[in-house]
Amino acid sequence: MILNLIDQLKIKHVNIPIFIPELACPHQCIFCNQKKISGAVSSPSPVEVVKTIEEHLATINPNNSNVEIAFFGGNFTGLKKEEQIEYLIIAHKYIQEGVVDSVRLSTRPDYISNDILRLLSQYKVKTIELGAQSMHDEVLQRSGRGHTVEQTIVASKMIKDWGFDLGLQMMIGLPGDTMEKSITTAEQIITLGATNTRIYPTLVIKDTKLEELHSEQKFSPLTLDESVRWTSEVYKIFESGGVKILRVGLHPSEGLLHGGELIAGPFHQSYRELVLTELWHEELKHLAQNNTSERICIFVNPYQLNYAVGYHGKNRDMLLNKFRSVKFIPDAKLIKREFNVSYS
Repeated sequence: MILNLIDQLKIKHVNIPIFIPELACPHQCIFCNQKKISGAVSSPSPVEVVKTIEEHLATINPNNSNVEIAFFGGNFTGLKKEEQIEYLIIAHKYIQEGVVDSVRLSTRPDYISNDILRLLSQYKVKTIELGAQSMHDEVLQRSGRGHTVEQTIVASKMIKDWGFDLGLQMMIGLPGDTMEKSITTAEQIITLGATNTRIYPTLVIKDTKLEELHSEQKFSPLTLDESVRWTSEVYKIFESGGVKILRVGLHPSEGLLHGGELIAGPFHQSYRELVLTELWHEELKHLAQNNTSERICIFVNPYQLNYAVGYHGKNRDMLLNKFRSVKFIPDAKLIKREFNVSYS
């Protein structure tokens, strides 16, 4: 039994990403320019999809991996039915062969129906992610989303009723958003039964409506510090609600990394690390108060060690303002952000 448990812990979850750009989307959200963000111009052909899957499978150990084909980036269920089926048949073939375990896709709340869900269930799709972005109609309207909060609620219930795992993505810092609205969005995502989420800060990307508003001084994105603080609050809510956080921050494409497509906004290549550094900062800052010891040792989970020390040593440096010696020591018995302290 112990050996079985160890084997389970060694299993890695591996995504094979198939990027479907927003060609099927009937709306143009003010923040969106998928070509700039991803570099993708057209949907991949069936031959390209097979090639991508085969290339990934060649690098995966099937004995210790849970493999998922993930159709990301666009409104999958907005594609023509024939195109959806073409992609799904390819993915389903690998499931039947036993080399892929499941399929995940992303879409819009207003592109969910019983007919669509029936089709997806036939091809063993496991997880459907909806771009909810906000659970406030004013924010959705000002962002040009083209759907309502009620449509997100209805679509989420339908997805759950059909037996799919539900993912709900959110954005912070959209026009009309506040930290309080972002917090209630996270709380409603939990209430709707999402098992996973992604948290994206709003960026001003070249050739979008948001760029126009920004140039006209009608929209100001969050600063990096503000965005990290908002995200850390939302992060804690999802943790307490048992919702798995799959991604924090936009994936860094070439255009974003080198600044060619990014006009403004809280982009950082290590955004998740900044957020987790902030969460640890909140946990550790009281240790520097009302203590006369010269040395401190902090025991943390090995996977949390870098975050506890902090991005560029932020949290360690904070404590070094109080203590002559600060040591962070890994302790596998601790979980998440649990920690023990010894002074001398």
